Amino acid sequence: MDLDHERLDVYHLALDFLVLASEIIEGLPRGRSHLSDQFSRASLSIVLNLAEGAGKHSKPDKRRYYLTARGSATESAALLDVCCRLKLLEESGHRTGKAMIVRIVSMLIKLAQSCED
Repeated sequence: MDLDHERLDVYHLALDFLVLASEIIEGLPRGRSHLSDQFSRASLSIVLNLAEGAGKHSKPDKRRYYLTARGSATESAALLDVCCRLKLLEESGHRTGKAMIVRIVSMLIKLAQSCED
């Protein structure tokens, strides 16, 4: 028996992104803990807000959590850009991460729109 969020493709993609983000974080050099902490929080927030939104009963509550997850996804995209610009992330990792985030954001927008009255 699956929980509501476990039936969503975007939830599984968000988990995959969390794994990628964790790998990127592990590769950051010492002295970049501010980036590590922010990236860790943002990528985890996508997953957690998505799951919490899926568990809500009212459409406005669901929509709010999906939009919060979207905000965390766009924050994660900016962190990918920062890491790439600072030469802390190779272009291939940047491309992979951004492609995942673009899909996540698109799916979250559709979920949020489905909750509009």
